[in-house]
Amino acid sequence: MSISSSLPSLTKLKFANLIELLQYRSLYQPHQTGFLFLKDGETEEASLTYQRLDQQAQSIATMLQSAQAHGERVLLLHPPSLEFISAFLGCLYAGAIAVPVYPPRHNQSISRLQSIIKDCQPKFALTTYAQLTYIQEKFRNQNALTGLKWLATDTVDISLAKDWQPIKINNDQLAFLQYTSGSTGTPKGVMVSHKNLLQNSELIYRSSRHSSDRVAVSWLPQYHDMGLIGGIIQPLYGGFPVILMSPVSFLQKPLRWLQAISDYQATSSGGPNFSYELCVQRIKPEQKANLDLSSWNLAYNGAEPIRAHSLEKFAEAFADCGFRIEAFYPCYGMAESTLFVTGGTKAKLPVMQAVDANALEQNRVIAAIDGQVKVRKLVSCGYTWGDQKIIIVDPETQLKLADRQVGEIWTSGGSVAQGYWNKPEQTAQTFQVYLADTGAGPFLRTGDLGFWQDEELFITGRLKDVIIIRGCNHYPQDIELTVEQSHFALLKPGCTAAFAVEIDEKEQLVVVAEVERKYRDHRQQQPTLSTTIDRRSSSEHYQEQIESTAVAEQPTPFDSYAVVIASIREAVATHHGLQVYAVLLLKRGTIPKTSSGKIQRYACRAGFLTGTLQVAGSSSTGNKQVP
Repeated sequence: MSISSSLPSLTKLKFANLIELLQYRSLYQPHQTGFLFLKDGETEEASLTYQRLDQQAQSIATMLQSAQAHGERVLLLHPPSLEFISAFLGCLYAGAIAVPVYPPRHNQSISRLQSIIKDCQPKFALTTYAQLTYIQEKFRNQNALTGLKWLATDTVDISLAKDWQPIKINNDQLAFLQYTSGSTGTPKGVMVSHKNLLQNSELIYRSSRHSSDRVAVSWLPQYHDMGLIGGIIQPLYGGFPVILMSPVSFLQKPLRWLQAISDYQATSSGGPNFSYELCVQRIKPEQKANLDLSSWNLAYNGAEPIRAHSLEKFAEAFADCGFRIEAFYPCYGMAESTLFVTGGTKAKLPVMQAVDANALEQNRVIAAIDGQVKVRKLVSCGYTWGDQKIIIVDPETQLKLADRQVGEIWTSGGSVAQGYWNKPEQTAQTFQVYLADTGAGPFLRTGDLGFWQDEELFITGRLKDVIIIRGCNHYPQDIELTVEQSHFALLKPGCTAAFAVEIDEKEQLVVVAEVERKYRDHRQQQPTLSTTIDRRSSSEHYQEQIESTAVAEQPTPFDSYAVVIASIREAVATHHGLQVYAVLLLKRGTIPKTSSGKIQRYACRAGFLTGTLQVAGSSSTGNKQVP
C-alpha cells in the first residue's frame, strides 16, 4: 500500500475537542490513510482511513453509550494495534474517560494494574477478542479484572455508528488519564483535558514545523504519553499519515525502525536516547546498505537523559545513509504537562554545552576549559513555545533563580494538566505552587533540575534522585552509566541504580546492578563491547526483556563477582571522586522497574534497607551487613 502525502494543509479552524478534529478529517479527507500498522515491524497488516476510523470510533461509542459509560473511566488493554486508536477515540465519542494501560501478562506481576484499578475505579475495560480470551483464561481468579464489564472492540458491528448520539463536550472536559510510570512513587493518574491535548498538539505542530505533507513512523508504546500524543494524536492533528509498529518489533530488531523510515521516506520519528544507542550497537554495516534516511529531518529525542555522545555516534554511524545531525531535535516534556514542554529550532545543530563537572555538583554552571578532566557535556532541550512559561526555582526557598543557576524547573501554560486523579493533596503540592516572594503562579513543579543559558534549557537531573555527599550534588544517571561501563561483560545495561542512604548520620553511596544470567551460567566466555546490547529504559512497557543473542568473539576467562565489584568501585572513584559504601550485584530480572522501564531508585533503596533485594554478590565498606 502506498501512502499519499498530498493532504490539505492544516486550517486555522478552532476545534473544541478531538471529536471535532476527527470528524473534520473524516469529512474533508475521507479516503486518506491516516494510520498504517506493520506486523512484526515489516509487513503491512492493517490501515485506517480517517472515515473508517471515525465510523469505528462511533460504533464503539454507541456500545459505551448503551452501557451508560458517560463520565466513567474505561480501561484500554489493547496490545499495540490500530484497534487501540479506535477504542481510545470511541471513549471520547461516548464522553467516557479513557485509561490506557498495557494488558497483563501471565508471567508478570499485575500489581501496577491493580493499583490503577483501585485508584480510578473503572467499570469498563476494552480490548481485542483474542486478548480478552487470554485474560479470562489466565486471570480468572483476579477480582480486580473479573469485576469489570468487558468489550472486545474488534467484534463491534461498524453499522452501529449510525446509532451514535452526538454529545456536547467542552474543551475543559477530561479526555483521558495518563498514569505516570511510577519511577519516583506509586503511579498517579494525570488528568488530561481536550484543551490540554489540542493546545499541546499545536505546540508540537508549530515547533516541529509539521505540515500535511509529512510522514511519521513510531514504535513507541501507545499507552504512554510520548507514543500516544506524539505518535498518534499529533499525526491526526496535522493530517499526515503515520506508520506504526510494536515496541517489541523495534527492540528485537532495531533495523526495522530505520528500514520503515527509509521505505516510507518518513520525515518525523524519534524516541528516548537509548533507542539511538541501540541502533548504533545492533545494526551491522552491511545492513545499512539499503537504508535511505535522507528524508528524516526531525529525529526527536526525549523522555530520558539526552547524551551528547549518543547523538554524535548515531550521526556518524548513519551519515552514509543520508542522516544529518541537524535532524536531531532534543526536547523535554512530561505527562503532567500533557507531553511537550520545550524544544529547539528544527534543522539546526543541537546546542551543547561542556561544563565543569565539579562545579555542577555544587549547582554552579562554569564552562569547561580545554584539557579539563572532569567535564560534563550537556545537550539543550530548547525553549518554550506559545503560552508555555518556565522558571528555575530554588526548591528550598522557592525563589526564582538567575540564568546559569541550577534549580527546579517550574512551568505553566495551557498544556499543564488538571492534576492527579483523586489526589487533591498531591495535586496542590505539584500543580499549584507559587513563588515565595512575589506569589506568582500557579506553576507545575516538575521535579527536574536544570538551568537557563542563552535562552536554552539544560536538564541536569531529577530533584528527588540527586545524591548529596559532602555538600556536593551527584546525579545518579551519571554514576549509573559509569558503573555499567566499568564491566561490559557481566553488568546488564539499563539495569543499574545509584542512591544514597544515611549510615551513622552520614550520606553514603550505594550501587545495585543486575548481572547477566547467561554469563553467570556460561563462565567460559564473555562478549566484546561491540556485541553488548544496551537496554536502557527498554523493558516492561516496551513489552519484553530482550535476550541478547551475542556470542563471544574471543573467549576470555570469567571474572569473579569480587573483580566486578572492584571495577565498579574504581570507576566511580576515578570519575566521580566518591567511595561506594555498598555494591550489590542482583540476579537477572530482579531490579525494580516501572511499567515504562525506568529504574525505581526509591524501591531499590527500600530493598537495600530491608534486605529484600535478590542478591547474587555484594560488598560493603561499613559494618552494615549486606544481604
